[in-house]
Amino acid sequence: MLAARGQPVAVLASGDPFFYGVGVTLSRCVPRAEMRVFSAPSAFSLAAARMGWALQDTICLSLHGRPLDLIRPHLHPQSRILALTSDSDGPAALAELLVENGFGGSALSVLEALGGPRERVSHHRAGHFALSGADMLNVCAIEVEAGDHARVLALTPGLDDDLFEHDGQITKREVRALTLSALAPRRGERLWDIGAGSGSIGIEWMLADPSLTAIAIEADATRAARIRYNAGRFGVPALAVVEGAAPAALAALAAADAVFIGGGGSEPGVMATALAGLRPGGRLVANAVTTEMERVLLDHHARLGGSLIRIDIARAAPVGRMTGWRPAMPVTQWRWRKPESGESP
Repeated sequence: MLAARGQPVAVLASGDPFFYGVGVTLSRCVPRAEMRVFSAPSAFSLAAARMGWALQDTICLSLHGRPLDLIRPHLHPQSRILALTSDSDGPAALAELLVENGFGGSALSVLEALGGPRERVSHHRAGHFALSGADMLNVCAIEVEAGDHARVLALTPGLDDDLFEHDGQITKREVRALTLSALAPRRGERLWDIGAGSGSIGIEWMLADPSLTAIAIEADATRAARIRYNAGRFGVPALAVVEGAAPAALAALAAADAVFIGGGGSEPGVMATALAGLRPGGRLVANAVTTEMERVLLDHHARLGGSLIRIDIARAAPVGRMTGWRPAMPVTQWRWRKPESGESP
């Protein structure tokens, strides 16, 4: 098409070319002034019309050429989801995912070849899905029904620890909620999660908004594999995992808008490299449970300012036939914002 520049060229596309369509692709290399676009109703508009759903109250999700895991954060009771799939196997794969996560009672309608002579609409339950030979062009309409043990991902930070696969190296939910609050994610930002352990901080950072990205840095190969698994299970498969020890593993990374240090921060060079990798105005949050790491944080606070807080949490636990408070290890947290001048400390 570019080779024919200067001549009239027509590109035919189904539906709305600017919703994950060819219009988006072409606009990256053709000036808007050289294009005229005539949009047809999108697959989502057609599907909402067939289902009688209010489009503004419906989650519209493209899973075409993208992981099905992206639907997981949206699986909440009573939610309505329109999901565009990749091929004829997509509806069955979605039904399987719903059943595996405790949403087998969900109504799953398959809308095929919308707007054409092959259009067909069929209605199913995810737990009894038996449709075969679906048209390659299909949209799934899901009315979510959660079972007693459905894997529902809450919308606030501080998800239950039991939702994560971990070996004990995890920022516990109460501390994690405070940490995410301190990191203060903003649209389009990138996080470095240094010493990521189970990946919980990076995962919850990405769950805050689809525009957010994160890089989990983890030296242990088993934990790195576990982070990838957790990322898929939480519907953020784009979480990048870098296997390697800081500070060497940080050298080639794109600059961060926020940095969290949950492990390895007392190793030589880690703090300096993390601070240097922050964009001007970026935020750094570091947690310490050891006296060695606490010493590092106290030193940096004395030199650079920021704020220090002490997090003490106790949980009720049996004491014989009664109940008492069992304190967790206290956490010292340092929060610091890099000057807009961008000068490295």
